[in-house]
Amino acid sequence: MPLAKIDVVVLGAGIVGVSAALHLQARGRSVAIVDRSGVAASETSYGNTGIIQAEAVFPYMFPRNLSEIALATLNRDPRAQIRYSALPAISPWVWRYFLASSPQGRVSSAKSARPLVAAALPEHRAFAAAAGSEALLRDDGWIKIYRTERGRQAALADVEELMPFGVAARMLDRGALITLEPHLAEAAAGGVHFSDPSTTSDPGALVNSYAALFVKGGGQLLGGDARTLASSADGWTIDTQRGQLSAREAVVALGAWSSDVLEPLGYRFPLGAKRGYHMHYSAKGNATLTRPVNDGEYGYVLTPMTHGIRLTTGAEFARRDDPPSSAHLDRLEPVARTLFPLAERRDPQPWLGRRPCLPDMLPIIGPAARHKGLWLDFGHHHLGLTLGPISGRLLAEMMTGEKPSIDPRPYSGARFG
Repeated sequence: MPLAKIDVVVLGAGIVGVSAALHLQARGRSVAIVDRSGVAASETSYGNTGIIQAEAVFPYMFPRNLSEIALATLNRDPRAQIRYSALPAISPWVWRYFLASSPQGRVSSAKSARPLVAAALPEHRAFAAAAGSEALLRDDGWIKIYRTERGRQAALADVEELMPFGVAARMLDRGALITLEPHLAEAAAGGVHFSDPSTTSDPGALVNSYAALFVKGGGQLLGGDARTLASSADGWTIDTQRGQLSAREAVVALGAWSSDVLEPLGYRFPLGAKRGYHMHYSAKGNATLTRPVNDGEYGYVLTPMTHGIRLTTGAEFARRDDPPSSAHLDRLEPVARTLFPLAERRDPQPWLGRRPCLPDMLPIIGPAARHKGLWLDFGHHHLGLTLGPISGRLLAEMMTGEKPSIDPRPYSGARFG
C-alpha cells in the first residue's frame, strides 16, 4: 500500500529540487522530496564556489581557439583536466558541446540564460529571509584577478562585452585590488570587481536552511531510490525508506543523475558531467580573504568558507562515475599558494562534485514530452546554486497554470528532439 498520496514528488534534494519543492508548496501543493541520501545538499550543491552569479551572462563554452584546444588536449590548460581513459565514452557529448559553442551559439545561449540569471538573486533573498538564514549571504561580490598584461586585456574585453547587459564591473589596478583584499600576493597585478552578486560562506548550510523551511511548512524529505519511479493509473509511485509514495506529478531534479531515471522512460537527453574538486585550507598567520577570488588565467576560485579557504577547480572531463583523482587539484594548489598564503589542508581528501551540463549550457525546465505529470528541472551546469530558486519558481508557475514570469521556451527539452 502507498505510504501516502500527495500532489508532487520531487526527485533530488539539491538546491534545484529543494527550490522547486518550496515554490510548489507555496502554491498550495502537498510535496515530498526524495533523495538517496535522505538529506539536502549532499552532492553538487554542497561543494561549489558559493557565488550567486547575478552578473553571469555568457556561459562557459568550449574553446574555439586552436591553441587553447591544443593546450587542453595535452592537459596543459590549468582550467581543465582530461581523463584520457574516458574520452571514448564522453567524446559524443564533447563534440555536441563543441558544436553548440560556436560564436552564434554562445550569443544565443547568453540571451536565453540572462533572464533567468537576472531574476535569480531576489529569489534567494526571499528564501533566506523566510528561512532565517540571511546571515549566510554576503553582498561584497567577487573578484577576477589577472597576473599578466595578457590577462588584463582579457579582463578588459570581458568588462566591455558585459557593459550592454548592465553588469556592474570595475577594473582594479594593484592598489585598488589590495584595498579590497590586502593579503593577495604580488602575483595578482589587478582584477575586476563584480559587485552585484551575493556569495555564501556555506552553500550546504544555505540549502539546508531552505530544506528546513520546506519541512517546517509541512513538506517531507525522504530517503529513497529515484530509479524506482514508475507510472501508475493515478500518476506516479516511488519507493522510499518509509514505504511507497504515490503522487499525481513528479519532478526530476537530479542534476547529473537525471538520465538514470529518464532513460528507462525513453528520454535520451545529451547530459554530460563536468566534474570539479575542492579542498579547504587554513590561512597562514593573520591572512584573511573577504570574498571569492577567481584566478582568471588558471581557472580556479578561492572562497572564504565556514570550513576554511575553499579552493575549487575548473572542469575535469571524465565519466560521471569515474573514481576521483587529485590530479587537477594537485596541479592548481602550488599556483594558488602564489596568490594567497594558504597553510595546511583541512580535509582528508579532495571533495568531488559533478556539474550537470547540456551542450548549450542551458537547463531543461518544463514538462516531459511523452508522460503526463512528469516535469524536468536539471542541467544547470556551473550555475546550479545561482539558478535553483528561480528555476523552481518558473517550474512551479508552469505546473500550477500561472502565467510564467520568464518565457520558458528556451529551456524546453524539446530542443533536443
